[in-house]
Amino acid sequence: MHYRVVFWSEKWSRFSGRALASLCTILLCSGIGASAQSTAPALVYPPLSIHATHLLGFPNSKSNGKGMLTIQDNLLRFEQKGKAVQEVEISSVRDVFLGEESVQVGGLPMKIGKTAAPFGGGRVVSLFAHAKYDTLTLEYVDKDGGLHGAIFQLKKGQGEMVRNALVTRGVYSGRGEEQAAKQSTSEVMHEDK
Repeated sequence: MHYRVVFWSEKWSRFSGRALASLCTILLCSGIGASAQSTAPALVYPPLSIHATHLLGFPNSKSNGKGMLTIQDNLLRFEQKGKAVQEVEISSVRDVFLGEESVQVGGLPMKIGKTAAPFGGGRVVSLFAHAKYDTLTLEYVDKDGGLHGAIFQLKKGQGEMVRNALVTRGVYSGRGEEQAAKQSTSEVMHEDK
């Protein structure tokens, strides 16, 4: 019978070799994971283009002028046919407000129809002669630090799309909603007295 004598130092060297190999594998794998996390692509937002009516605010745009409101990359752009393109950097937009508006449509023919409707039918016609719109108000700062505003009229539901697109790009929205909530809460508190 042959016995092999193994000294403690040989056992330790075999153990330390396996431990070192395992440690290197763990470090290598965690380093690959960390480098994969750091090379994640930057957030890319899809562009948004909507037909809008510029009510007022942009200096070189016609009031009540129709055009295309576009949000792409870091720019909010309003373009009318035959006019200079108005651009505002999204990072300079301080606040966004969203409102609702109801406008009577139909013009003179609708007024004549309401008048000619028998037995008070003009009131019924008036119910259907209104169109609802969203009003979008932007508060922005120009290159010289001056505070400006612009108001747009959009089809119902599109104002919220534009506001959400701006909020995802870092624009603050909510000062108007907070004030309305505070006001309604204070009114309720004063009614109890």
